[in-house]
Amino acid sequence: MFSIGLTGGIGSGKSKVADWLAEWGATVIDTDRIAHELTAPGGAAIEPLRASFGPEAIGADGALDRDWMRARVFADPAARRRLEAVLHPMIDRSVRDQAARAQGRYLVFVVPLLVESGRWRDRVDRVCVVDCDPETQVSRVRARSGLTRDTIERIMSAQASRADRLAAADDVIVNDDSTDLDTLRQSVFQLHRAWCDRASRPADGRTTHG
Repeated sequence: MFSIGLTGGIGSGKSKVADWLAEWGATVIDTDRIAHELTAPGGAAIEPLRASFGPEAIGADGALDRDWMRARVFADPAARRRLEAVLHPMIDRSVRDQAARAQGRYLVFVVPLLVESGRWRDRVDRVCVVDCDPETQVSRVRARSGLTRDTIERIMSAQASRADRLAAADDVIVNDDSTDLDTLRQSVFQLHRAWCDRASRPADGRTTHG
């Protein structure tokens, strides 16, 4: 099935884009949502994470303590690798299972760290980046999550740079501070129509909308 790798930095708006694509008939597989399910109370990753990091990694509600884990993986690359060693194989299995059952007009893999992973370029037909300036990213994430600027900037520093994401993109959706919701929706719909048209044949070149 024709496939899109959808990515963007934290606060770029890729989840909103993915929701619209699903509404219009694409099969959306969101790796971040899979990770949240795996690390929710009773999730398949909870016991392996407890074994790898100790009981303090799990909150009183039985879910992964994200604040605790975030502090560890940003400070210690070895801790990040241990976390990835637990989660990535589970996420990959879930992605492959969902893709095998897909019935939509085309597949959309939402992968926040698509560029960083180096593993996705050959798995999708096109890479689409939701692009946003860094200051807008910070303000959006602060508004929705209450994280401090320092924490958000540390998260952003662990992600690919804006230039690196754009260099990897076949398609770009602009969603900066000047982009209103209607304009964003129209930009996404234009790409959706193009992807539907191209779903049964190779597609080359780069298209920018926004």
